[in-house]
Amino acid sequence: MEATQEPAISQTYLTEDGIRFVTERHLATLSTLSGNGSIHAVPVGFTLHDGTAFVITTRTSQKVLNARRSGHATLCQVEGAGWITLIGQAEVLDDPESIAVAVTRYAARYRQPRVNPERVAIAVRVERILGSAGFVARE
Repeated sequence: MEATQEPAISQTYLTEDGIRFVTERHLATLSTLSGNGSIHAVPVGFTLHDGTAFVITTRTSQKVLNARRSGHATLCQVEGAGWITLIGQAEVLDDPESIAVAVTRYAARYRQPRVNPERVAIAVRVERILGSAGFVARE
């Protein structure tokens, strides 16, 4: 019996409806692994650009600690029966230029965030996309 492999991101992509869904104003859940192995799931706003999802947050938040520790994160956006999940490697960006770009993109999708001198961005380099019919397609 032959094992089947899950498609890589290059084989799974967002359709026009999927792209519209992740650019409209919706919140998502960011899931990371806590130090004890439990799932830490919190509501967030995110933006998606060139295969990377960005979440802005405070450098001392639990999601930042978890992303640094495990290097993995999952985002899931749901609205009614429509959903998209983005799974990938997580990296905490703390340089001013990366944070400014993430804030600009966040403001375009949601609203201008409050000033936060402790702000960082979590970059999730998407390796796998899951979603409801019509939002994702395979090559």
